Amino acid sequence: MTEHTPPLVHWTRALEGATELDGVVRAIEPSVEKVFGSGTRGAVLRGEWLGHALHPLLTDLVLGSWTSASVLDLLGGAESQTSAQRLVGTGLLAAPLTAWTGWAEWSGTEPREKRVGLVHAAAIASSVGLYGSSWLVRRQGRHGAGAGLALAGAAISGAAAYLGGHLAAARDVGSHHPAFEEDAKQLSPGL
Repeated sequence: MTEHTPPLVHWTRALEGATELDGVVRAIEPSVEKVFGSGTRGAVLRGEWLGHALHPLLTDLVLGSWTSASVLDLLGGAESQTSAQRLVGTGLLAAPLTAWTGWAEWSGTEPREKRVGLVHAAAIASSVGLYGSSWLVRRQGRHGAGAGLALAGAAISGAAAYLGGHLAAARDVGSHHPAFEEDAKQLSPGL
């Protein structure tokens, strides 16, 4: 039986090998390392004090807030408009710290992960822009337009989440305490 490789896997692997992104990576890498990846600040942002990467915990807050807003937009009716706007705002408030923790993780990765991470970050930035616009038009009383912008943001953040999940699951990007590696070795002594 021939194994089928999904198109998204082909696309993601091509993205990993997209050396044309290396110029941008090299241009931003020193600043990202200095601001987010080094010293005590980098250790805190990576979640070393927690023994686990902080970025996935915060992405759940951002994406969960935005997803909940879209559910209210689609199913909640007029009485849920204020709550949907607050959820969009909650995600926007949590987005900067979430990005900082992501950059802290990114700073310690290899070139293929840096390429994927760069596209992940660009997609999230686009999504933040759409959600920011959504929040603003909702404040003007244009809830329908805000809901539409949020749905566009959800589509883009969904693609970005796929890339983030790829980095975490397939490429094992994410800080964790060394004790977890010791546990894995004890459970699989033949590896």
